[in-house]
Amino acid sequence: MTIDNQPGVHLGRDGGLDDVRLPAGADTVQLLTPAGERLSDVRYDAWISDIGHDQLLDLYEDMVVIRRIDAEATALQRQGELGLWPPLLGQEASQIGSGRALRSDDFVFSSYREHGVAYCRGAGLVDLLRVWRGSAQSGWNPYDINMATPQVIIGAQTLHATGYALGIQADGTDAVAVAYFGDGATSEGDVSEALIFAATYSAPVVFFCQNNQYAISEPVGLQAQRPIAERAPGFGVPSIRVDGNDVLAVLAASRAALDRARSGGGPTFIEAVTYRMGPHTTADDPTRYRDPAELDEWRGRDPIARVEAHLDGLGRLDEARLTAIQEKADRVAAEMRAGCLALQDPDPLTVFDNVYAESHSGLARQRDHYSRYLRTFVGGDGR
Repeated sequence: MTIDNQPGVHLGRDGGLDDVRLPAGADTVQLLTPAGERLSDVRYDAWISDIGHDQLLDLYEDMVVIRRIDAEATALQRQGELGLWPPLLGQEASQIGSGRALRSDDFVFSSYREHGVAYCRGAGLVDLLRVWRGSAQSGWNPYDINMATPQVIIGAQTLHATGYALGIQADGTDAVAVAYFGDGATSEGDVSEALIFAATYSAPVVFFCQNNQYAISEPVGLQAQRPIAERAPGFGVPSIRVDGNDVLAVLAASRAALDRARSGGGPTFIEAVTYRMGPHTTADDPTRYRDPAELDEWRGRDPIARVEAHLDGLGRLDEARLTAIQEKADRVAAEMRAGCLALQDPDPLTVFDNVYAESHSGLARQRDHYSRYLRTFVGGDGR
């Protein structure tokens, strides 16, 4: 097997899609156009041969529901019920397509925006909000859903995923670790180090980069003069560049990369080219750095609208089904809102719980100092 320098290439394995490469000028995998036209691709069609109309409807429903969840969380933040929220608007296909490709024993290491992936992994609705409300230090037990606590330190999760993948390798199982990160993270040294380790030890890890065009306010073109997918082959990691707003293409690419890792083929880097239609977080104002015409252009590539157009053209999305999906999305959002408002503030001193496996005098002193500080407030124990 040789490493190909070109983006969009999936290096095969014995019994798989061997040494296939994109034709000239077609460096991004796409199976569903923005207009809803289904394209054929001999390299990736086989990976989604089981996705019929019903399965595509399920993916469509997932995307509608997670967009509704995202909108409700944004509203909760604007109403003062959350301290912050990082919206995923526009990135639903990247997250649902890849999330639904995973097995239950795979382990996810994400950044702070992968709410759709967490939804696919089975995270509770309220668990998505606990950290952002400030009522918990993590939303869920990572081992309950095989997804680590979202990482705020940019790019650090790629090292965590690679280390976990080496553990999988040592255990002799065929599970896979998956690291999610944004385009901005690829400028961090952690990502380069993770790629080196993964390539060196042929670790069963998939690096999933959601290139949403902006690292906060910095456009991707300032830090990536070439497609991001071209970087990985330099480390010895083959890559696939995929239309991140095409749920079928993302699902196919993810399945191919996961299969390669499971069969001993090592790591794969996926660049999902998508777009963050909302702000970086609810504390950000994208109108200060983004041309409205650019946003309008990407709205025409909406990941949900293209699936809707495709299903509608096939006569598989009637008014009754649309209504049922929207009603489900609204029910889920209402349940999440009610759960959020019912969250109780934790005892302030619990911030010291679980910091270390065993307590020690230094932590005890800090806890005592903080306790005495709290008693200085009206309503404190020392009033």
